[in-house]
Amino acid sequence: MKINIYRRADCAKAQGLCVIIDVLRAFTTAAFAFAAGAKEIILVSSIEEALKLYQEDNRLILMGEQGGMRIEGFHYGNSPVEIQKANLTGRTIVQRTSAGTQGVVACGHASQMMIASFVVAEATLQHITASSPSEVSFIVTGEHNGDEDLALAEYLRDRLLYKTSSISSFLDRVRISPEGRVFADPAIAEFPVQDLELALQVDQFPFAMEVKKQNNRLVAQKVRSLKEQPLCNEVGEK
Repeated sequence: MKINIYRRADCAKAQGLCVIIDVLRAFTTAAFAFAAGAKEIILVSSIEEALKLYQEDNRLILMGEQGGMRIEGFHYGNSPVEIQKANLTGRTIVQRTSAGTQGVVACGHASQMMIASFVVAEATLQHITASSPSEVSFIVTGEHNGDEDLALAEYLRDRLLYKTSSISSFLDRVRISPEGRVFADPAIAEFPVQDLELALQVDQFPFAMEVKKQNNRLVAQKVRSLKEQPLCNEVGEK
């Protein structure tokens, strides 16, 4: 299996199974939305597209941010703390964010796509392994240096290559990344530290998130639960 890691600006180079990563916070929030009962998540790049979809079908739930803040007219922001309290049973979500969903749209050429964060890391690994792709491309979407996303990309890569690593070192990178420091600052109320803590709950959910093209839309769905036994009991152990 060939494994690549790309920045969002280089999405055009990505081949094979593309795994788009946004730890803080888009795809952590998406995982919490599925855990809250969401049926599917339509991923879009623009606010205008999200609002247009809602005008066409007001049963949709709009979720997302611009500049980290909830968008006017949206039902929810991009916060796992907020979403975990919601009842989204059977609902279709439209998500727009400044980094994560932009990466998905930029990888629209891919034949296979997933979205990922630490809360679904093990299930993501198992889904990749079950898919048996000849090539995997991890996409780091984070702005600034994006090390919170690069940490997950490198963790997943190491697990797939059966390299020995301590997950705590990868989680520490999320905490000290420029984005992580914003959430850790109690003076910045718009970016709650609780969101950071939820994003660091490794393997919180037993599902992966796969993206498919449906009626010219990019739609994420929750797929397959974890097996009873993980891919590796410890990193580096087959």
